[in-house]
Amino acid sequence: MISNQELRVLSIQSHVVSGYVGNKSATFPLQLLGFEVDAINSVQLSNHTGYKVTKGDILNDKNLSQLVDGLVANDLHHYSHLLTGYVGSASFLEQIAQLIPVLKKKNPNLIYLCDPVLGDDGKLYVPEELIEIYKKKIVPLADIITPNQFELELLTDKKITTIDDVKIAMKYLYEQGPKTVVVSSIDINDDLTAIAGKSKDEKMIKIDIPKIPLSYVGSGDLFAALFLAHSTLQSNLKEALEKTINTLHAVLLKTMENVSVYQNRNAQEARKKELRLIQSKHIIENPPMKLKADLL
Repeated sequence: MISNQELRVLSIQSHVVSGYVGNKSATFPLQLLGFEVDAINSVQLSNHTGYKVTKGDILNDKNLSQLVDGLVANDLHHYSHLLTGYVGSASFLEQIAQLIPVLKKKNPNLIYLCDPVLGDDGKLYVPEELIEIYKKKIVPLADIITPNQFELELLTDKKITTIDDVKIAMKYLYEQGPKTVVVSSIDINDDLTAIAGKSKDEKMIKIDIPKIPLSYVGSGDLFAALFLAHSTLQSNLKEALEKTINTLHAVLLKTMENVSVYQNRNAQEARKKELRLIQSKHIIENPPMKLKADLL
């Protein structure tokens, strides 16, 4: 287990001025749990794309390279963890593949968690060319990977319709390099489940998640940040998954309860459903442990 003085994350994800996705979803929870967070924004937008208008820029490989060069020049690139999420361009993702060996040379014990944000519910969020870059260059460098069901299908070229399909796909990913695979959400037969496993252990664990009638942008980014934290802070995979899911589920319930705050303000639907992270500070620090994980 890593001492608190060494808990430092480089988080490379999207950024929005207003709302909670990407680095805005990840930074506050990680800080509450004792991690220093240095953030690089892969895109900088006014708000997420669920709103009627979105303005901003997508960063490219040169932007990332300049930022990293500055960190290296000042010897600021010693991290315990690297976290990557949404990336909007192929050149930027290619540059991340070049960055990982640099960070691991500085700290051979660095843990890289890759949240391969490609899409959900059969819909791609990114240019299709990013899929092959993830498969060939990013996934083999990751220690932990946290795809959802659709992303698991894209990364393994395997259709997921049963739990056995999930097991086969996870084993395939182990063979590509990651030591830990966590499928953040699997919806089979109208049951929502998260499944986690380690390459060195044939056993996998699952946790059933009560469905919430609304979907919230940024919840996947929050999941990845929470799992990064709890896979470090907890003594085993079961505890890490339970802490992650219980925190996430309680935050979503808190968000759902507070949707009414904006009901009478003529706000867009997207505004009403922004994650209530600040209001969930106590949940993140001390989540209610209602949901339990079992062997699969």
